[in-house]
Order: sequence, then structure tokens, then C-alpha cells
Amino acid sequence: MRLDRNQCLCVAIDLQSSILAHMDESERVLHQSSVLLKGMRILGIPIMVTEQCPKGLGPTAKEIQDILGERQRYLPKRAFGVLDDDQFAHLLHETGKHTLVLLGIEAHICLLQSVVDLQEKGYQCVVVADAISSRGKKDAEVALLRMQKEGAILTTTESVLFELLKTSTIPEFKEISKLIK
Repeated sequence: MRLDRNQCLCVAIDLQSSILAHMDESERVLHQSSVLLKGMRILGIPIMVTEQCPKGLGPTAKEIQDILGERQRYLPKRAFGVLDDDQFAHLLHETGKHTLVLLGIEAHICLLQSVVDLQEKGYQCVVVADAISSRGKKDAEVALLRMQKEGAILTTTESVLFELLKTSTIPEFKEISKLIK
């Protein structure tokens, strides 16, 4: 399956500073997430952002908030999987999108449970492997294996952005190329 930007929605899961600080390779995750989200903005792909228990764990990382802008809505949740949150499930359904580009933390908890449920409900999950993490490296590795077994497509930031571009002849190509360098 090749990605079509008109059919995609990006879902950023729990990229909160207090959680990120404890992730394996947290700087990589923050960098790749930033590049990916900037690219999604350039390509006009809608973005949904969740925050796990934001009253206790705090907001989305400032670096991510700066990219997304003041108009971005942040969806608080207490459930681990996004579909176990009624507000998220309702808003996702309203988008009409069925191809979801996912990033975030923790890979073996919130991301994994989300992917399993979304795949089961007929969504195609595309997991950006270099924009996810867990506290333990092995947890993230095993989570990726399970997500793939559940039917998710694994990719990387650069790969997904250029797949969504499809060609170097469109105006967004130069902006995306600058992000990658």
C-alpha cells in the first residue's frame, strides 16, 4: 500500500516533556517527531495529539507545541489506547480518515494498545519507528514487532515524508528537503 496524503491523519501520542525525559534516546525521538510534525504541517495533513493524564504528567513538550501552534487541540486521556477514550474515538471517526501515521511514547504501552485497537477497527496504521520510544530499548523493539504482526506498516520519518510527496515537482518538495538535511 502506498500512502496518499489526502487519506492520511497523523496521530501524536503523549509527547509530554515529563515522559520524554525518561525515554531511551529521547533526543532522537524529539528531533524526529519535530521533523515529522513540521512535514505534516507543510503537507497539510491533519494532526491529532493526545496527552496522558496531563494534570499529573504535564503538557506536550514545548518544542512540539511550538511546531503545532496555538490552534492545535490537545486531547487529554486516561486510557492507554486512544480508542478507549470516547472523545478521541469520536473525533477520529469524524475525520473520515482511515490511514493513520503514528508517533509517540511509550511504544509498548499507549502506542501498542492504540495500534492493536485501530487495526482491529479497520484503520491502517503506519508507525514511524524513528519517532517512537519506550524507557527500555527492548520494550520498543518488541512493541514494533507486535505492531507489525498486527498489520501495522513500519517506516521512518524521511521515508514517510517523501512517500507522501510522491514527486519533486510540487512546491512542498523544497520545504520537506530542507527539513531532512
